[in-house]
Amino acid sequence: MKIEHSEVIIIGAGAAGLMCALNAGYRGRQVRVLDHARQAGRKILMSGGGRCNFTNLNATPANYLSANPHFCISALKRYRPQDFVELVDRHGLEYHEKSPGQLFCDHSSKDILAILLTECEWAGVDIQLQTSIEQVHFDGQRFILDSQRGRYSCDSLVVASGGLSIPTMGASGFGYDLARQFGLEVLPVRAALVPFTLQPEQKALYAPLSGLSTEVEVHCRGKSFREPMLFTHRGISGPAMLQISTYWEAGDSLSIDFFPGQSAFELFKLGRQQHPRAQLSTLLSQLLPKRLGQTLAEQLDARHELQSYSDQRLKELAERLHSWQIKPGGTEGYRTAEVTLGGVDTRALSSKTMAVNALPQLYFIGEVVDVTGELGGYNFQWAWASAVAAAQAV
Repeated sequence: MKIEHSEVIIIGAGAAGLMCALNAGYRGRQVRVLDHARQAGRKILMSGGGRCNFTNLNATPANYLSANPHFCISALKRYRPQDFVELVDRHGLEYHEKSPGQLFCDHSSKDILAILLTECEWAGVDIQLQTSIEQVHFDGQRFILDSQRGRYSCDSLVVASGGLSIPTMGASGFGYDLARQFGLEVLPVRAALVPFTLQPEQKALYAPLSGLSTEVEVHCRGKSFREPMLFTHRGISGPAMLQISTYWEAGDSLSIDFFPGQSAFELFKLGRQQHPRAQLSTLLSQLLPKRLGQTLAEQLDARHELQSYSDQRLKELAERLHSWQIKPGGTEGYRTAEVTLGGVDTRALSSKTMAVNALPQLYFIGEVVDVTGELGGYNFQWAWASAVAAAQAV
């Protein structure tokens, strides 16, 4: 059987794979990208609600979770958010800063994918889609890849196949299987940046609030995020919940502050002073979104006139609203998760090149690696930075 040889083969035509390909191509390397999907960059297209939050200007290693937290430092330091901004500026991309540091396309995620594909074309990269890899082996000098479309070989192999999140986009555990085949440990994986589902009792309580959003501060396992929270017909979502889901573990309760940056006790006292005969439930419906205020008031049995509450009782009720307990039943899983937590153990990789220490011709980049960013463009920045680190070495 004829073997088509390339100096570098990259498995995966997503953010990390395309970024690695174009940078390696500009170094003069002969690069082939293989992907089983019909379209390159499908996850890029759906990200950020179709607007692609392509980086975060404030990205630091502290925004990433890993069993080996120092691993990401080198790559992030050498390829900064400003470097990617320079790339998109050269293409005239129109973008905006939605929240501090978070950069989104003005028009469509298609613009980011178009930039990457254009750069790949300029760099002479060969992108081959609808090519599923069936088997990979290393003969001591080069990698041999068997697919339903033929056999390929390469001197350097880069695995940029992503994680398990959003299987409808073609996500699979291929990268993890390949890592295990070559003797690497794969740390336990689970869905991250994902909405929560609630157990039947709490689901019945909060489902009528579906579609309602309010700013909260959520706490779990020593981490906290102040962001909007969204009630859904199945549970709770929104940026606050997606952020904390990365740190949450099954069985944990979430502590939710419905009055972030404020003192509910002082607000209650002021309300009692101004409208002593008003019910506390009425005041809650004014201080919070009406339906939320009513629901919480029912849980607190806050149907009495404000003048009937002592300072001590108001303080107790305020404390509950600053640390409201919700115990999720689980998450929506990989179906809607933005990323996969865990993955290829980075202790087996070079933090400078992303190469496997025991087999330097093999590289792992992007989501397949045990480096997971917070919500807000951090995971794209890891894709770009890890891709460039590998591209400079292949």
